[in-house]
Amino acid sequence: MPDRLRARFSRSDQLTERPDFALVGVLRVPQMSTSPARAIVRRIGYALVALLVMVALVYIDRDGYRDAQDNELSLLDCFYYASVSLSTTGYGDITPITPSARLMNVLVITPLRVFFLIVLVGTTLGALTETSRQTFRIQSWRRRVRDHTVVLGYGTKGRSAVDAMLGDEVPPSRIVVVDTDPVVLESAAGQGLVTVHGSATKQDVLRVAGVQRAASVIVAANRDDTAVLITLAAREINPNAKIVVAIRESENAHLLRRSGADTVVVSSETAGRLLGAARSSPRVVDMIEDILTPEEGFTIAERAVDLEEVGQDPRHLGQIVLGVERNGSLFRVGSPEVSALAARDKLLYIRLAASGSGHRG
Repeated sequence: MPDRLRARFSRSDQLTERPDFALVGVLRVPQMSTSPARAIVRRIGYALVALLVMVALVYIDRDGYRDAQDNELSLLDCFYYASVSLSTTGYGDITPITPSARLMNVLVITPLRVFFLIVLVGTTLGALTETSRQTFRIQSWRRRVRDHTVVLGYGTKGRSAVDAMLGDEVPPSRIVVVDTDPVVLESAAGQGLVTVHGSATKQDVLRVAGVQRAASVIVAANRDDTAVLITLAAREINPNAKIVVAIRESENAHLLRRSGADTVVVSSETAGRLLGAARSSPRVVDMIEDILTPEEGFTIAERAVDLEEVGQDPRHLGQIVLGVERNGSLFRVGSPEVSALAARDKLLYIRLAASGSGHRG
């Protein structure tokens, strides 16, 4: 790598040096949404538990309390005292008179009163507690994230890539989106994806997204030169990840491969071929669109060769096989190199999307 680029990528990783709570607003880990009604019922339940705990404590030590008429407390009196005490109303008609009852008020009942009030006015503390909850989710996510996919750029290409992965039943929690536009990140978070706000050309942003532990990286930048920089940074951080890059011009494909890309997709040429084919064979384009839509119709899948298929010609299997991957190389069906399947081969075949991830579609 040129010294100038290496110096750019070796700058202090400012984001990675921050504590987890300082990443709130940069790294966002979606949570399961809860309906307002359920949240209200849960808060009321907490308040009732606090009330019942206080009633039980006062009733157990009822000899240490007296009302205004100097009578012993009944169970109803205990409910009354707990209710007015927790609500901080405090009419003073029932008071603790023994040292043990007063100590109980200091050590237990007063904390219960504070807890009761926090539960009832919890909605006003939402802005404060949300930061703490997000910090906890960030800490938990960063500890356990492994072998996920990082999508760098959430424009048209990035969204299409994510839709394809979701259509292949990849869990949203296994996808991380990096972009500089808060609007598109909000859209990604709405799909349950983990999002990182920042430039994918910066190594510290890539590290926050977990590129160093990712299984695959999809580079969907708007410019080819930006894609080269991102690919260089991602490959330096993770030498083993599978990096797939989308570019506009085919003349830049060799730069991406030299930068560390495993697969380069030329979007402009692909679109051009489809446009040319649509002129004379529009149904061919329809079929290709069907294959590229993972949610329904046909789709291309990959699977390992079964033991009973070893030695067979892939053209004679019960599925439509398009290619065979062997030792990292892809061969088309009909090539003499793959006329007989080997134990470690992988098949690229056509299946019905509705049949799920199983390979017997």
